[in-house]
Amino acid sequence: MDGQQLEAIVAPVCEAHGVELVDVRHQPEKDGSVLRVLIERPGAESLPKGAGGVTLDDCTNVSRAISQLLDANENLIAGAYRLEVSSPGIERPLVKARDYERYRGREVKLATRSVVHERKHFSGTLVGLSGDQVVLTEEDGNQVQVPFSEIQKAHLVFRF
Repeated sequence: MDGQQLEAIVAPVCEAHGVELVDVRHQPEKDGSVLRVLIERPGAESLPKGAGGVTLDDCTNVSRAISQLLDANENLIAGAYRLEVSSPGIERPLVKARDYERYRGREVKLATRSVVHERKHFSGTLVGLSGDQVVLTEEDGNQVQVPFSEIQKAHLVFRF
């Protein structure tokens, strides 16, 4: 099952429990597979840096509901799997285009699939999206635009 199908199944369960789906991934591991679900509170971007607002009860309740849904529909995920539901943490991944708007003004790091502007790693303050480009202001003050479609991995940076 691909990521979009998983998201279509898991997102409504999250919403029913008052949280938003950040990301869902089904990945093979040496002892079977794992279904990882990251959740956060709506409006998490306006909470103090490092606060996600998700409680252990939130994770437990969402985990139970997803488990029941998957158990009732055994053919959604083939074979044995382990379900993990958690907060995205203080260095929250940026997964969807809307994440790049929601977290404007925050420090981010990102890596690209291929070379962009003669490199594959970028960091700076997130300006937001301009069309299909993610715009960052780097430490030296220069702005750089990275095609959203080229981003392999991105996350917020938390400084203590």
